[in-house]
Parts: sequence; C-alpha cells; structure tokens
Amino acid sequence: MGRKDSMLVTTTPPASERDGADIALAKAIAACEVLMSDIGEASMRTVAAQALDAYSRLDDGGKLSFFRHVTTAYDVDPDQVRATFHRWEQLRNNGSDAGEELTRLFAAVEPARQQLLRLLNHAPGATLALVEMRSDLRRLMRHRPELRPLDHDFHHLLTSWFNRGFLRLDEVTTDSPPQLLRQLLQYETVHPMTTEAELSRRLQPPDRRVFAFLHPATGELPLIFVEVALVRGVPDRIAPLLEPGPALDPVTADTAALYSINNALDGLAGVSFGSFLVKQVIEQVSIQLPHLRQFVTLSPIPGFRHWCEARALDDTAVGVLVDELATIDDVDQLDEAHAERIRARLLPVVARYLVDERREDGRPIDPVARFHLGNGAAAWRLNWPANPSPEAWRQSYGAMVNYRYEPEQLERRHEDFVQRGSVAVSGPLQRLRASS
Repeated sequence: MGRKDSMLVTTTPPASERDGADIALAKAIAACEVLMSDIGEASMRTVAAQALDAYSRLDDGGKLSFFRHVTTAYDVDPDQVRATFHRWEQLRNNGSDAGEELTRLFAAVEPARQQLLRLLNHAPGATLALVEMRSDLRRLMRHRPELRPLDHDFHHLLTSWFNRGFLRLDEVTTDSPPQLLRQLLQYETVHPMTTEAELSRRLQPPDRRVFAFLHPATGELPLIFVEVALVRGVPDRIAPLLEPGPALDPVTADTAALYSINNALDGLAGVSFGSFLVKQVIEQVSIQLPHLRQFVTLSPIPGFRHWCEARALDDTAVGVLVDELATIDDVDQLDEAHAERIRARLLPVVARYLVDERREDGRPIDPVARFHLGNGAAAWRLNWPANPSPEAWRQSYGAMVNYRYEPEQLERRHEDFVQRGSVAVSGPLQRLRASS
C-alpha cells in the first residue's frame, strides 16, 4: 500500500515504525520550541543536541514535515513588521534619523528561523549537521517553492559561518587522514572515481597534486578539492590527465593544469568562499615548482548543450548543427576531416555561449565560467572533442574550455568582471572571436 504526498512517494511503514517516526518528529519540534524559549547556555547545548539527534532519526517524510513546520512556525510577524516600519517612517518624516527604530525594523524583518538555526548551532558538531540538513532541504524542496525562504535562511547564515578567512589549504597525499581520502573518492563529481586505484592515480605520481580547503567546523571533511596535473603545454583533451600512463618529471613540466574543482558538501551549494581560491592553489604550486610558466584549467561547459538545443528552435544554423551532432554515436570514430568541419561551426557557437550570453544580472549564464572569471582568469581556448564521456556529451557535446590564470592579471580581471561584467578573453579564443 502506498501514499503520495505532493511529489514525495513513500511506502507506508508498519505501525511501530510510523509511531517511532512520529515520536522523533514530535521530539524535534518540541526541542526547537524549548530552544526558542528563555533557557540558559548549558541547557541550550543539551536541547540543541536533542533536536539534531531527533532530526537525524527522521525519514524523508518526517524531514519534509519538519521543514514545513519550521518555515511556517518561525516566520516573521507581519503585524510587527508593519507597525515597526510605520514608527520608523513617522520618525523619519518628523526629521529624526530614527536609528534605534531602524535597528528594531531590522530585527522585525529577520525570520525567527534564523535565530533557531543559530541556537541549534550550539550543539557539539552542529555546524556540519546543519550543512547536512540543508543538503536534505535542497533535495526535498525542488518542487516545493514554499520551502525556499528556509533555504535562504540557511544560505544567509552559512555564508557568514564559512567565511573565507577560516579556510585552510592543505595538500592531499596518500598519507592524509582516511576520512579525507574517502571524501575525495566519494565527492569527485567532475571526473568521478570508482576505485582506490583511480584515487591513487591522482595522488601518487610525481606529476599530480591534489589540494583541499578545510574549515575548523568540518574537521577533516574538506569543503573544496582542486586536482592539478603537471604537463607540457596546455592540454586539449581530458583523457591523458585521467588515464594511467608514464609520469612526467615535474622538472620538465611547464604548465600546471587544474582539471577538477569540486565542492564536496552539497549543503554549502551557493555559498561563496571568496574570489581567489584558485590563486591560493597557484601560489602553493609555485612555491613547490617555481619554474612553471603557465597555469590553466581544462574545464567543463555544463550548460552549453541545453542552451544550444533551445537556440536551435529559432536559429537555423544552430539547428542544423544540433541535428548533425545528434547523429554522432561515437565521436572518437570521426575522421579528422569530418571532426574539423564540425569544429569550425561548433566552436564559434560555444564562444557565443560563454562570452555573450548573460543572465539578468549581467553575468555569464555558464556557472563554471562565472567561477573562473570571478577568480580572475581569462577564457583562453575552446577544445572539441575534448571529453567523449556520456556525461560530457550530455552537457556540452564533449566541448571543454581552457581558462588561463596569469597571476599579475588576476586582481584587475576580477575587478573588471565584478564591477563591469567584463569577460576576459585571450589567446586562441580571442583570435577565434576576431575571425568569426
């Protein structure tokens, strides 16, 4: 026997399990009510821990009920907001700066949910538990817009708790804590790994480096991984960076290629860790290998195919290109002449997507482009076919882009991007744009 609750489908559990789930939900809700009452700090830690423990026992149905309760029960008081605003407005109209009333207005418009989350954070290990709670929320709210205010509260607080100033950059090696290595294996989503042998391939060879950004609240659980390959020249295909092969002597390398950057915690999605994370990695690699001449990425273009297929509806040339790409079963089997004909038509369209297409706020629509351009890089070269994997074909027909990081240009390009929305373009991509 089944039950459909909005978009959530569950199988009805036995009565004893339902009773246990109901008890856990009631305990979580009751503990939150106690937290929001007037209790001492010692009791606060205990009650917060009880609330998080009860939450951890909930199934998805219980978590959804908990989120709905917190969203509605700890919302702003509209009458208080209205009254406080009118008092502030009246004082302003009478010539007062109304500073104290403005402070009261700020307090009135902040949902009580934010204070509840702050109080929950008093429990031991609570910060990571709240990050995981937000991960649950993001998964369950996809078709439930009424929960977005709660996600906004999480994002607001996590942004302040995970300030970049608290981050620590460590190199990951085979001697790193096992928990950290498991995280790398589990949360590598750009170029997933399935075995420890693949993990060793990215850690052990002398021409490979992996760096992790850690935070005191998450211990040995990293927030971000950055994987680096030492190579000669700028790579145009991902396979040589991932597949087994002879290692390059780092002394003979001239380029550091950042080929994978991962956010390891979904609960921190959308939380910015600053605009110079890559710069930190480059500085660390430069200390180890001062002879390196260039720092580049080989980056995915995750939104390109979706955008391209949408444009094909009203752009004949793009439509013909999309139809031709749809006939390719194995890009590796294309002869070079055929590949070059497609490349000559495809790359200008990719360039248009990366450089010209913008969101309402004036930023590029591609999320990876926003990250690298915001970190001060320049879009340098487009590559096709660069990644023949099914996922890369689904995202971008296998196209990838090199972003180039020039240390002396990072801050200027970052400021141009942030203040004016300027997309830095150089090298082969700049020449492609000029000739198109």
